[in-house]
Amino acid sequence: MKVAVLMGGWSAEREVSLTSGRGIAAACRSLGHDTVEIDMGRDVAQRLTEAAPDVVFNALHGTPGEDGTVQGLMDLLGLTYTHSGLTTSAIAIDKELTKALLVPAGVPMPRGKLVASESLFTADPLPRPYVLKPVNEGSSVGVAIVTGESNYGHPIRRDVPGPWTEFATLLAEPFIAGKELTVAVLGDEALAVTELQTAQGFYDYEAKYTDGLTRHICPAELPAEVEAACLAHALTAHRVLGCRGTSRSDFRWDPAQGLAGLFLLEVNTQPGMTPLSLVPEQARYRGISYEQLVGRLIDMAIADAAIDKAGGGRA
Repeated sequence: MKVAVLMGGWSAEREVSLTSGRGIAAACRSLGHDTVEIDMGRDVAQRLTEAAPDVVFNALHGTPGEDGTVQGLMDLLGLTYTHSGLTTSAIAIDKELTKALLVPAGVPMPRGKLVASESLFTADPLPRPYVLKPVNEGSSVGVAIVTGESNYGHPIRRDVPGPWTEFATLLAEPFIAGKELTVAVLGDEALAVTELQTAQGFYDYEAKYTDGLTRHICPAELPAEVEAACLAHALTAHRVLGCRGTSRSDFRWDPAQGLAGLFLLEVNTQPGMTPLSLVPEQARYRGISYEQLVGRLIDMAIADAAIDKAGGGRA
């Protein structure tokens, strides 16, 4: 087949997307596919049309590749593509919309509230410690933990760099002490639970994509009921949101509270595919090589497109 690997773009996660895309392109070639790499620019519609691929492997991270924008464009162009569609992507990248669907479905998520960044300079929205995060970003971009010392010693002020200077509105949530956990779903199966232990105390963007800063324990050493709950909640989130191909759900678990201390934080519909990424790692644990993972995602996209064509639409 002819496969176009769509990567790069202009989001804060551009470099990670390029790394994912190059690995995916190499895997596609090893599988025998005629592969073209497209670093997304404003001419993406023209380049995709000229490439005329049988399938587009969407390796974009962040906006506009993960929020439904590119998905809608590819729908208009009549292209088959990997991962989730427009509606699912738009909902999953919005943390408040995600909660509105998942909490009624029985998935525990931390209570929070939207706050104007300007209000943070005069009062705390929640008792400390709490977390501030953008509503529509992934990979922990722009996340700050506000402690008694204020964001690891950096005060919240107009003249201090932080998400309050980059985003007009932020989501404030209680800080959940304990372990960082994540679960990948492939197709309709939750693969494993991985615990992430970071040298800097928080699994932020730097910790995710800098070799040596985070230790991955796969499978995580957890009580059986907590492991089962993580797998079940990730699969419920994948199904309720209508995810396709693969997704990754991130959790925090406070062992002092037992099962009541487990909370899903967010669902990623375009998980990373870099050498440090968690979906390929969990796939390897389950006996699926990187090339096989890429091949499965392409096969799923083609199968989903056939279903959509028969049913008249894509979620």
